[in-house]
Amino acid sequence: MSEPLSEIGDARVVDAGYFRSRFVPEAGRAATWRVVCRYLERFVPADARLLDLGAGYCSFVNHVRAAERHALDAYPGFVAFADAGVRTHVGSCTDLSAFAPRSLDVVFASNLLEHLGGEELEATLREVVRVLAPGGRFVLVQPNFRYCVREYFDDYTHRTVFTHVSLADLLRAHGFEIERVEPRFLPLSFKSRLPTWPWLVRLYLALPWRPKAGQMLVVGRRGTPDDPPWPRAAKDDAHVGR
Repeated sequence: MSEPLSEIGDARVVDAGYFRSRFVPEAGRAATWRVVCRYLERFVPADARLLDLGAGYCSFVNHVRAAERHALDAYPGFVAFADAGVRTHVGSCTDLSAFAPRSLDVVFASNLLEHLGGEELEATLREVVRVLAPGGRFVLVQPNFRYCVREYFDDYTHRTVFTHVSLADLLRAHGFEIERVEPRFLPLSFKSRLPTWPWLVRLYLALPWRPKAGQMLVVGRRGTPDDPPWPRAAKDDAHVGR
């Protein structure tokens, strides 16, 4: 289980060669993401302005329900995968100048941050904070190093290590309140032997313990003027489990 489940977005690692060698299309991707999107839509208001950051094959943004859907990726070829209702932007995750301050309600990224070095990571987080409206959410699906140690560096573009603890702390350090943490969210890859039938994916997401789950879910909420001037401590997280 070594190939990322979803999308990659750093300009220096995403090119046609990467798509051929590490990010090839997988049967069942669209059907699986339809179900995953229904699960994640609890964090996406119906009237949300949403950005899929590092959209890749647009598996998330094509299936999520939102009033306004944007997709950004550094690889120009990704535009061909976007549905007609998705507004596409070719560019780096470190530069979201196409979006005005506080103009988005949800930023989603799947399998993106682990591909960024320190400066790129900081620049990306600053941009996400800038474009999110107060109360907006940063929804992250990432490999959890704690549960995929042996496979983590099978992807030659992985540069940064995260666990559910370190990723939540990183978001807190940038002013986010942690709304949800699921250390075991999804299998690391579609190359898992687990079937990807939609009904089975729904059952899998309903399990209190998810076998073979090497990916985590972390949701951060941007503060509002009414919030205290510091993020809540880890013990106050709304949900930590699985």
